[in-house]
Amino acid sequence: MEGGAYGAGKAGGAFDPHTLVRQPHTILRVVSWVFSIVVFGSIVNEGYLNSNSGGEQLCIYNHNPSACSYGVAVGVLAFLTCLLYLALDVYFPQISSVKDRKKAVLSDIGVSAFWAFLWFVGFCFLANQWQVSKPKDNPMNEGTDAARAAITFSFFSIFTWSLTAALAVRRFKDLTFQEEYSTLFPASAQP
Repeated sequence: MEGGAYGAGKAGGAFDPHTLVRQPHTILRVVSWVFSIVVFGSIVNEGYLNSNSGGEQLCIYNHNPSACSYGVAVGVLAFLTCLLYLALDVYFPQISSVKDRKKAVLSDIGVSAFWAFLWFVGFCFLANQWQVSKPKDNPMNEGTDAARAAITFSFFSIFTWSLTAALAVRRFKDLTFQEEYSTLFPASAQP
């Protein structure tokens, strides 16, 4: 049996960027990466208003600084997590041990599911704070498009991270099958 797409039979091969870019989990990571940039960029760029009384900056989401801080923190950390797992995707074909591959995929499942949850919380929090914001606090509607963009891309991020977790589960099943096959048929696993 020739090694599968996720098996040790492909380990040690040359790095192929074309194959990496065509993989669905890589595409989803790049999309998640872009969404995180939009969220934290929108909030950092136009998420704060100048107060009428002085030079104090107020969060556009109901003047709640926790809402802006949460959006920026989750966006920046998701950005860094995407970069980390993109690097793991580049390195993944070089991992020869099926057990190490399983650990990498299990961490991908856990991290992706965790980020889907954090984005769900962020979407609910930002949407709620936006809903209870008073129009008199922002009479010129400054930054409203950026605030809505952060909410919208938080919502989209729930799905991209959930799909990434689902693809990681599929990768885990492929690895588990290959490990069981190699145990049952050790002679046919050799090239």
